Amino acid sequence: MPLIKPECLSNSLLKKDQMKNIRNFCIIAHIDHGKSTLADRLLEVTKTVSERDMKEQVLDDMELEKERGITIKSHAIQMDYEQDGEKYVLNLIDTPGHVDFSYEVSRSIAACEGALLIVDSTQGIQAQTISNLYLAIEHDLEIIPVLNKMDLPNAMPEVVEDQIIDLIGCDRDDIIRASGKTGEGVDDILRRIIEIVPAPKGDPEAPLEALIFDSVFNQFRGVIAYFKIENGTIHKGDQVKFANTKKEYDADEIGVLRLGMEERKTLSTGDVGYIISGIKAAKEVKVGDTLTHRDRSCEKAIEGFEEVKPMVFAGVYPIDAEDYEDLRAAMEKLQLNDASLTYEPESSAALGFGFRCGFLGLLHMEIIQERLDREFDMNVITTVPNVSYQVHTTDEGTMTVYNPSGLPASTKIEGIDEPYIRAQIITKSDFIGQVMTLCLEKRGTLLKQDYLTTDRAELTFDLPLGEIVFDFYDKLKSISKGYASFDYHISGYKPAKLVRLDILLNGEMVDALSSLIHFDNAYTLGRRMCEKLKELIPRQQFDIAIQAAIGAKIIARETVKAVRKDVTAKCYGGDITRKRKLLEKQKKGKKRMKQVGNVEVPQKAFLAVLKLD
Repeated sequence: MPLIKPECLSNSLLKKDQMKNIRNFCIIAHIDHGKSTLADRLLEVTKTVSERDMKEQVLDDMELEKERGITIKSHAIQMDYEQDGEKYVLNLIDTPGHVDFSYEVSRSIAACEGALLIVDSTQGIQAQTISNLYLAIEHDLEIIPVLNKMDLPNAMPEVVEDQIIDLIGCDRDDIIRASGKTGEGVDDILRRIIEIVPAPKGDPEAPLEALIFDSVFNQFRGVIAYFKIENGTIHKGDQVKFANTKKEYDADEIGVLRLGMEERKTLSTGDVGYIISGIKAAKEVKVGDTLTHRDRSCEKAIEGFEEVKPMVFAGVYPIDAEDYEDLRAAMEKLQLNDASLTYEPESSAALGFGFRCGFLGLLHMEIIQERLDREFDMNVITTVPNVSYQVHTTDEGTMTVYNPSGLPASTKIEGIDEPYIRAQIITKSDFIGQVMTLCLEKRGTLLKQDYLTTDRAELTFDLPLGEIVFDFYDKLKSISKGYASFDYHISGYKPAKLVRLDILLNGEMVDALSSLIHFDNAYTLGRRMCEKLKELIPRQQFDIAIQAAIGAKIIARETVKAVRKDVTAKCYGGDITRKRKLLEKQKKGKKRMKQVGNVEVPQKAFLAVLKLD
């Protein structure tokens, strides 16, 4: 059956006929298992991208993604493919692989009926593969297992196939052997997508019901929302509304997502496309909202979208206080493009006005900081990251504290509960001892240990989230020579013996460097922070005392010595009292200076505290 363009659709029969030739699928895999390269081959084979436009990681359009070789944003693209004389429309959504971007993956999965599960034949199943697979199974997606990187000499197809069979219970013949680099197996993947992935279900004649799964901001056209139609049909010029925000607009332009955006007059059930309706304010579009017609609305909004739960909190402040409003605008546009970022205004004595931001993890925080700099030219200071604690007080009951400075007086605190995570770590057998030592140092509890194969084990730990946000992931990668993979989810709150560690410069507290920490680790961290700050704070004309304190008790101290002019240089010989007199005079001057001088903490000092080793 020839592909009928949406412009020509005139009745429900034609719409349903075309619907059966639509396939919506996403790619899920662990970071660096070759999904972006395989996506490039799919686009090449279906001739979606011309040879002239073809480049590596064609869907990763952010400079940052290409530099780091990781996918940060989900990317949707439509491909045409012909099989046995029938023409099919394939909508691919490429998803990130890092644990910090699992929210992006959950949104993509909600807009699909099938998923390619890609496993690197040289590395085998990793923790994030398992986590994303469970997400897909929860949404009843058809899973197509693919063994990637078969062209590499160290590929272990039989071993990794056994792991996949154990994980999803498929037959060995169901696993497609492929290579994103050479293009091996790509035709088999396309054939399997058409055979196995079901066509979208829904009624083109029903009231419009479309799921918003992503959005971007364009400075000339406003907010562009990406959607997948579950039921109904939308025409250019229709009056539409968002079910949750209750905002109403005209559909100025609708279309499909090819390499660029291609305009269409009509989109129907099963289609993935975009809508431009002149929305200027970023907060008017919520990812996960339902798009419907103003006059003929659907009965209820689409369910199944979770609210994002930030794990790591940090203050983000403009270096120049005048840039506060620009930073607010940049945050709004970033949140539109990255729905997992949360923020609220806050102020700090040391840094002025800024925002308290919630991130999914440390990599997410780093990426947001980079994007603020590159996309919005915003140079910001980020404070020490921490997590949310539940504080039980004597007078106000239980309160949630995100910031150490929000902690009530110690006399009013009955107890503090900190968030715990259930962590799955998959590692080679050689590194089990070192991984266990690291987790136990971080106050972890080993729950179980399973051997997936003779030389790969899965360890399950209960760990405090506050111990993870500093340097856990980096250390895990170092001790396992890059082999260990890590995935986690919040398991609840447990009581903890926590204290607030303050850093004082010349007796004045720097609230941006305060942190809530377990009592047993406070002395060590306080001493290391003082030593690090001594290296980073530039010398002044007076001595600077750097102190770490718990309440009124000083637990560590370092001094940055003053820059001193050699006032005795002109004294050649003579009585010692002449030299002493000059030194005493200099000492008084330094004392006066100390009273009026203030200490500037450089940006790199805030960052260095995160990377204490």
